[in-house]
Amino acid sequence: MTEENELIAKRKEKLAELREKGINPFPNDFVSDLLVSSIVAKYADLKPEESDDVSAPLSIAGRILTMRVMGKTTFAHIQDSSGKIQIMLRFNDLGEEDYQFAKKYFDIGDFVGATGKVFRTKTGELTIWCTKVRLLTKSLRPLPEKWHGLKNIEIRYRQRYVDLISNPEVKEVFEKRCLIIKNIRKFMDESGFLEVETPMMQSIPGGAAARPFKTHHNALGIDLYLRIAPELYLKRLVVGGFHRIYEINRNFRNEGISTHHNPEFTMMEFYHAYQTYTGLMDFTEQLISTVAKTISDDLKFPFEGNEINLSAPWTRMTMFEAIEKHTGITREKLSDIGSASAQAGKLGIKLEKGTTLGKIILSIFETVVEPKLINPTFIYDFPVEVSPLSRRKDSDTSIVERFELYIAGFELANAFSELNDPIDQFERFQEQVRERQGGDEEAHQMDHDYVRALEYGMPPTAGEGIGIDRLVMILTGSPSIRDVIFFPQLKPEN
Repeated sequence: MTEENELIAKRKEKLAELREKGINPFPNDFVSDLLVSSIVAKYADLKPEESDDVSAPLSIAGRILTMRVMGKTTFAHIQDSSGKIQIMLRFNDLGEEDYQFAKKYFDIGDFVGATGKVFRTKTGELTIWCTKVRLLTKSLRPLPEKWHGLKNIEIRYRQRYVDLISNPEVKEVFEKRCLIIKNIRKFMDESGFLEVETPMMQSIPGGAAARPFKTHHNALGIDLYLRIAPELYLKRLVVGGFHRIYEINRNFRNEGISTHHNPEFTMMEFYHAYQTYTGLMDFTEQLISTVAKTISDDLKFPFEGNEINLSAPWTRMTMFEAIEKHTGITREKLSDIGSASAQAGKLGIKLEKGTTLGKIILSIFETVVEPKLINPTFIYDFPVEVSPLSRRKDSDTSIVERFELYIAGFELANAFSELNDPIDQFERFQEQVRERQGGDEEAHQMDHDYVRALEYGMPPTAGEGIGIDRLVMILTGSPSIRDVIFFPQLKPEN
């Protein structure tokens, strides 16, 4: 039997003994609204050897992290959602029966409720001098490595509940994630946007080039898809008169898993009528900078050996300018499929048969340029072939009014002036259908209802999607998307 199994067996024996004694090891009648953080704040100026003798005893609850038995005195640290604090149990205060009970049946990992006065020890540690203590939940599994922390990455992701207990810095990352999302909402609300909800299951997956997850609705007898993006439904709302809207949503894409990709991810998508894609660059810069300031006084963040500087102004380049800067390939050399294919070949890029000119240009950019965009960079004016929902530029109809924001060498946001010409949109859907028939599983499907919505008229609009998980990665210095998703997708345990 392994050491862990032996410890579990001993704890189960204690559990059985408690039940034989008629003691419920999982009671639910202890009430405490106090948090450790509020106690620490209230008694920050309490001096050593002083105690709070004026107020009534306070009650607090938490998980035992450490225990030190010193004869007739036991010190323990307990932790709640806000922090940890020391409690002191003494034979003279609790009485023999209760003190011996705590010594015998309390284990690290158990939840206990403690009542007593606050004082500060000679070493300066704020402590609860207990007059009562109760077992609230018996833990059957020992915390990892006797509270030295959980280090195995696979176990940390798979057993996030233990990871959060064992590694305080992990909990801090997720607290920052919650704060980031909270302040994104605050910024959007104060900017006059309305938060909405759109379907997670769609009959036609649209709004992005990606493979969807497929499911079946028994009552309707139809196949449905988990959404790859909320875009087409949000724009239907713009048609209906909601001219500033956003949705913080879950999207699902049946693609590979990496440090930057999880098949289920969070993004914010928003639409602003009577705005352009250049206006959204300014808005995005302000949004992310404002949110960053809520978790740090400095707009500089270390990430993967680089320092990310979010201070304005951010770099702006067209896709062709970025390619020429980092590869030396001019736009003239990317003007036809033959020349562009030759340039891609020199860079070692393998192209599939029938690849369009736009996809060749995008492949060169993504392979060579994207990894080099460390500080915030807006790349704008994309080829029309890779942007089926974007408005063409009036001055050059081979490209569209679209930008992507890159930080730390990966895409963080995608935005464009929306295509609101229903005839152009229908023709581009048809081209996507032809590409799909040619073997491109990520090509957009025809959506006749969306075209019908555009026929009623959608005002000039700009829209954008921002990857929340990737933003949290950057603002918390987390190297993997799995570090900022509570429960990342993993293969089942053997």
